[in-house]
Amino acid sequence: MGFFSKPFDPVTDLPDLSGKVVLITGGKGIGYWTVKHLARRGAKVYMAARNQSKAEEAIEQLKAEGLGPWNGDVIWLELDLKDPRNAKKAAEVFMKQEKRLDVLIHNAATLIENYAMTPDGIEETVMVNVISHVALTRTLQPLLDQTAAEPNSDVRIVVVASCGYRFVSGKPRFRNLDDLNNELKSLFSPSFARYCLSKLMNILYASELQRHLTAVGSPITVIAIHPGSVDTIRHQQPLSHIQLILKSIVSLFILQPDQGAYTSVFAAASEDVAKQREKYKGMYLTPVGKITQLTKVARDEGLAKELWDTVDKFLEERGI
Repeated sequence: MGFFSKPFDPVTDLPDLSGKVVLITGGKGIGYWTVKHLARRGAKVYMAARNQSKAEEAIEQLKAEGLGPWNGDVIWLELDLKDPRNAKKAAEVFMKQEKRLDVLIHNAATLIENYAMTPDGIEETVMVNVISHVALTRTLQPLLDQTAAEPNSDVRIVVVASCGYRFVSGKPRFRNLDDLNNELKSLFSPSFARYCLSKLMNILYASELQRHLTAVGSPITVIAIHPGSVDTIRHQQPLSHIQLILKSIVSLFILQPDQGAYTSVFAAASEDVAKQREKYKGMYLTPVGKITQLTKVARDEGLAKELWDTVDKFLEERGI
């Protein structure tokens, strides 16, 4: 398995997921394979994505490759992460359709070559990769809590981050929106640097969410992961001079396309996590399912709280 810590095959190593409901953002690359692995084990999987035609095309392809009435189901849910209001709306639509949510996976991510601001005054990478996912989770929290309160429940939130967080230089701050919107224009590749900063935010958010849940006695498990690939990046234009950087990272961490989803599905459904829940809570996993030590900055609880408070204030002020 190369750099993978131990053999893992979702077909044989995941339990029967019949009756489980999963919501994952994004349906390309790693997202596509994550949906496939979980649905094949019987889960009902909602693929939350912006483009209906592309999502439905992916769903048809999944069904053609082996999903049937004896397996799980895959359903499109409209979600545009450029606007946190849309994230809230998507969650509300989902809660009208489902009475449970066993697994929520923050998978979708973007890397924008040119610095771009959303109408809410947030840099687009931060909005898509971080803030709208927070809005989605906040809105879904009552349903997650309701499911977690059931006997023998095993509710998990998986945050797909990246080893790219290690490329963040110095110690960033998240005291206000200006900190979140740092253009990082003095660096060699500002777009890649902003992406890496957003992945650090993902990790800090996951750990802070776990602390909040644990503090109120919730059994929900939050796990951040590095998938072993940068296929989580989606973009509308060539990435110019950073393509070689991305290619070198991919070559180090992934062997086959579907293996990029292995750690996502391990975190989402592995019986190892169910049997050792306290061990995995708030952890950061690298392929496959290996608990890995974070850098000092990524473990900074003060920094995580700073990010949490700033995002929370932003969403509260907008009634989201």
